[in-house]
Amino acid sequence: MENFSLIFALLLLLFAFSTGEMIERRHYKDIRSREQRWKRFPAITLKRIPSAWEVEDSEMVYGNVVISVDHFKRFLAGLRGIFGGRIKSYESLMDRARREALLRLKKDAMDKGFDAIVNVRLETTRMANARRNGEGTAGLEVLAYGTGLKLRNKPA
Repeated sequence: MENFSLIFALLLLLFAFSTGEMIERRHYKDIRSREQRWKRFPAITLKRIPSAWEVEDSEMVYGNVVISVDHFKRFLAGLRGIFGGRIKSYESLMDRARREALLRLKKDAMDKGFDAIVNVRLETTRMANARRNGEGTAGLEVLAYGTGLKLRNKPA
């Protein structure tokens, strides 16, 4: 019975790992596709808007996402926390969340008819686990926001 419990736990970890990897690969594929499609839409931070841009309208635009790391990566991150070092599983989580939030920011601006976004900012919030001591990370929220601009003369 004890061996069965160990085998079951290992199979569960293997299932969590393969499922998490599949979901992450699919998400990265979708992110790359949308980044390619919207790469010419400016989302930048400037001290001054270029003098050639004639602004007709402006409004705050935003995009946010909440992403969670899978159980297997959370388990590995817990081990890494004991021994120290880089937690690569959380690095990919951060990368996916930032990129997704920026894509959602661009989509919000395009849906509202804007031609560019200036003064882009990112805010990150860790979503704590429901454990009593509040340690660990259940997920991560990234909020991307900026000022959407409607221009008379569209940027090239």
